[in-house]
Amino acid sequence: MSNVKQLPIQLQKLGETRFEQLYPQQKQELALVRLLALSDFAWRCLTSQPELKNWLLCNTEIKNRVIAAPFIDLDLNNIDERDCHKLLRQYREKYWLKVAFLDLCCDNPIADSIKYVSQLADNLIESANQWAYTQVAKTNGEPLNEQGQPLPLMVLGMGKLGGQELNYSSDIDLIFAYPRNIKTQGGRRSLEAQVFYTKVAQKLITALNQVTVDGQVFRVDMRLRPFGESGPLVMSFNAIEDYYQEQGRDWERYAMLKGRLIGTPNIYFSEFNQLLKPFVYRRYIDFSVIESLRKMKLMIAQEVRRKRLTNNIKLGAGGIREVEFIVQALQMVRGGREANLQTQSLLHALKELSLSQVIDELEAKDLQKNYLYLRKVEQYLQIFDDQQTQTLPDEELNQQRLNYLLNQPDFSATLSYLEHVMGQIHNEFNHVIGEETEPLDTCEGAFISTWDHGDVSFLNDPREDWQTPLHDFKQRISKAKVGNRGRNILDKLMPVLLKQMNDFNATAETFNVICQILNKIISRTAYLELLYENPGALKQLVLLCCYSKWIGEHISLYPILLDELIDPAVLYKPTPLSAYKDEIRQYFLRIEPDDLEMQMEALRQFKQTHQLRIAAADATDVMDVMKVSDHLTALAEAIVDQAVNIAWHNCVKRFGMPPSTNDESKGFAVIAYGKTGGFEVGYDSDLDLVFVHNHDGSSQTNGVKPIDSRQFYLKLAQRLMHLFNTRTASGILYELDTRLRPEGASGLLAINLESFNHYQQTQAWTWEHQALVRARLILGQAEFVERFAQIRKNILCQPRDKKVLKDDVIKMREKMREHLATGNEQQFDLKQDVGAMTDIEFITQYLVLNYAQQFEELCVYSDNVRILTDAAKLGCITKAQKQQLIQAYINYRSRYHVLSLDQQGRRAERAQFSDDIKNVTAIWQTVFELS
Repeated sequence: MSNVKQLPIQLQKLGETRFEQLYPQQKQELALVRLLALSDFAWRCLTSQPELKNWLLCNTEIKNRVIAAPFIDLDLNNIDERDCHKLLRQYREKYWLKVAFLDLCCDNPIADSIKYVSQLADNLIESANQWAYTQVAKTNGEPLNEQGQPLPLMVLGMGKLGGQELNYSSDIDLIFAYPRNIKTQGGRRSLEAQVFYTKVAQKLITALNQVTVDGQVFRVDMRLRPFGESGPLVMSFNAIEDYYQEQGRDWERYAMLKGRLIGTPNIYFSEFNQLLKPFVYRRYIDFSVIESLRKMKLMIAQEVRRKRLTNNIKLGAGGIREVEFIVQALQMVRGGREANLQTQSLLHALKELSLSQVIDELEAKDLQKNYLYLRKVEQYLQIFDDQQTQTLPDEELNQQRLNYLLNQPDFSATLSYLEHVMGQIHNEFNHVIGEETEPLDTCEGAFISTWDHGDVSFLNDPREDWQTPLHDFKQRISKAKVGNRGRNILDKLMPVLLKQMNDFNATAETFNVICQILNKIISRTAYLELLYENPGALKQLVLLCCYSKWIGEHISLYPILLDELIDPAVLYKPTPLSAYKDEIRQYFLRIEPDDLEMQMEALRQFKQTHQLRIAAADATDVMDVMKVSDHLTALAEAIVDQAVNIAWHNCVKRFGMPPSTNDESKGFAVIAYGKTGGFEVGYDSDLDLVFVHNHDGSSQTNGVKPIDSRQFYLKLAQRLMHLFNTRTASGILYELDTRLRPEGASGLLAINLESFNHYQQTQAWTWEHQALVRARLILGQAEFVERFAQIRKNILCQPRDKKVLKDDVIKMREKMREHLATGNEQQFDLKQDVGAMTDIEFITQYLVLNYAQQFEELCVYSDNVRILTDAAKLGCITKAQKQQLIQAYINYRSRYHVLSLDQQGRRAERAQFSDDIKNVTAIWQTVFELS
């Protein structure tokens, strides 16, 4: 017992008197005197069951958290209603007395106490449910599923009960459901499921709610059920799903976030939870909840004033309810995308919000500490007399009790400290939830006229080309299904948006790009609210669309990316190159390994999110073109790595593993060609990949349905193609091109590495060896890395007839130019024209294939810049040629990136690159000895 401070005289005398009345002639126990002094409820309990004294004072029992069932060792068929009610109420009295002793005399942590009370409540509710079901089934039979198993009544605990944070004298909010509409079997007469479960629910409520000579277990509140008091007492899963999909309101989402099924989990728990999840958690970032919670808070505040509730630590400013609003608002905003936030527990959610950096770690700790302090005060107030109250006491006795328990000298000191705690909470509440949105200032007010009447005179650039897109946009949304809430928020958002665009001197073309985004989100009010609620996010949207048309169109394709605009510190800071693989693994820890649909969406969202960060850094010159490609390449490699893990898990689950493999050593590797192999991935690049393995057809997998290992790796490759190329709601992942594999499109999708080697040695064309120059192994265990490096070197170092090689390379280049070049006298195709990027790439490949037999060092790297650098060191080209080629290559790629970000193709003014074109063309002539 940690609290050894002496009781005030008045309380000491009260405790001693009560002990003497209960246990005359017995030596007074200090702990029991304290309990009797501090709680009138404990005094009544021990009056009715004085034998509980020794049980309370048993040190082993007080530490014990094992919960025995009220009806243990009893046959539920033989318990009548009177005995059921008596047993439940005596159980409740006994264990609530224990909790009072823990809190008042043992200084038990409040987090433990509220969880313990919740577990006890679960036990009482589940026991009442089992008894009620048994009683109704005795005469009416039971609904049975296809396997002949009884279909249970599902009890959903709401509020603090659902969050396992029940307060001491709480009523309980319940919702009842049943899995299937199946008639009963085995009774005197068959009942419809609705009738049967209604009878069970009524018995259950009576068992808990009815006041008898032994008191009451819980006040049961059923008003949160669908349709409220006018709705049916129980509903089937299908009916509940239809209700929440079609009629569920914002406050019901907020309430349902805490919903938790009570009792021993069965096969229907998962089904019910999946049924509700889409209603509670939106897949996108949902800022609509902020406004809804503000309105709920306003209604509560009005109710507090109407009822003249003062000193209320739950409903007052900075009270317990505000902490709940803060945490649940952030859960509902982000929980659809961050599964770790999908929890009923406030304390667990707060911890996850801190880990996800949604709430600052110190703020989260302060919020938790202040919340638990108020919960402790609430617990004390209710233990005094087992009354559901959150109002600080007026009577002197309870004030003394509270002062003593809070270790305060007097009630004014108690009030002062509580005011400090609640003030901190209210500040955080205003930071997250805020009050009603402030009206626009007069400067912004001027832009209301621009939006309402199309008056562009307030704009910095009030030209005619502003008038048309503004008019067209208003015409489109006038016909769109926006809804009243959507139109209201749009009317608030547009003047602010126009002001932001004016501040950045945005062009009408940029306005068109932003309108394209608004058109995509116009019917999804949550996105409009996200932009209105976050001025910083709106500012970043305008800024990035001014910089890059590609970013604007990217966001319009995937509006979920709007969430990334909220925090500029993250937006403009791409993940370190070495951290992409670790970050994607962490990201996927939150997703069920068998939820393929969610995994496919997560892969796409991870790519889109990180591409946006890279593009933001690129567009604002935070990174140069080489680093941009490095990041896009590292991102692609991380996604390939994770996709292989997903495909492996799926194939192993079906067929087992090939011999001598495990999750780390899969016997499988991925070779990247082209831009991926050369560290030059762009924003819209496809991935040129070849899949190889190290097994033959004679070995088999070890699963229930074994197949030969070669077939296993073919299925693994097919699964990868599905993961990448399937178009989901978030588009395709990457266009996966595997035509560079041996035999091209007609070859095996996954091939043994030695077969790959044999093909390269005996059948490959010159252009395939050219491609190998830009190839590297991006995934595979160490022996694959070593073996592929050896194969690549052997192939590239083969002796070649110089004339044949030169003719093959020139012929292939001319064929490509003929079919792909798009330039003209004024416009230069940065990729395919004479003197363009592809010429530099072909020069590089030719140098390797021509000189590698003499200089193995040329086989070390797969990117053009480093190969050219080595070629100059070895004397294959001059240093001046190297510098000119690298400079031209970087100039072309830099411009190509800028054009890509602005969606302007790959052609630029020829005059701007005249020196580079001349230099590259001259070097081509020299290298291929054409002059």
